[in-house]
Amino acid sequence: MTRLLIVGPQGSGKGTQGVRIAEEFGVPAISTGDMFRAAVSGDSELGQQVKSIIEAGDLVPDEVTSAVVRDRLSQADAAGGFLLDGYPRNVGQVAHLDEFLEDRDEALDAVIELSVPREESIARLTLRAQEQGRTDDTEEVIANRLAIYERETAPILGVYHARGIVDKIDGVGSLDEIAARIVAALEARGLTRTAGV
Repeated sequence: MTRLLIVGPQGSGKGTQGVRIAEEFGVPAISTGDMFRAAVSGDSELGQQVKSIIEAGDLVPDEVTSAVVRDRLSQADAAGGFLLDGYPRNVGQVAHLDEFLEDRDEALDAVIELSVPREESIARLTLRAQEQGRTDDTEEVIANRLAIYERETAPILGVYHARGIVDKIDGVGSLDEIAARIVAALEARGLTRTAGV
């Protein structure tokens, strides 16, 4: 059983690393973006609710986000553990996740904090926008997203630091170097990989 959370600002590479680390430890990588898309395509009552919120251009409220996550974590493939990416996004969602896990006599094993200088995040996101032709990803928009991360998401790290489960990882380097740093930190906690690197 390996239950992980990966946290980092936009452009830190957490989506890419999350998938790699989940494979190493034999658990599903669960991102809120993927969950929302699955909920919408699944056409459930919850999916319809999420769809109408997203189509209105609003942020999905904590209660709805938490309901989607609980639904996903209750599926069979997550019974042996998981890696969460994009949830919890704020301190309110930390409480929701705690409550859900406590009901199952579970807890997070580790929180991976990908640390990347702000300038590096902006440079990566700007490059990605150019490569993907995303004209809406201007430097102002990117800076605003990073400010939201710093204001809303970064404080969750304080909660997890108090529990002693945060591993701060240098997020600058090649994909392999960063993945190796994460794996080494998790193995130092006694977590066991199921796949060979």
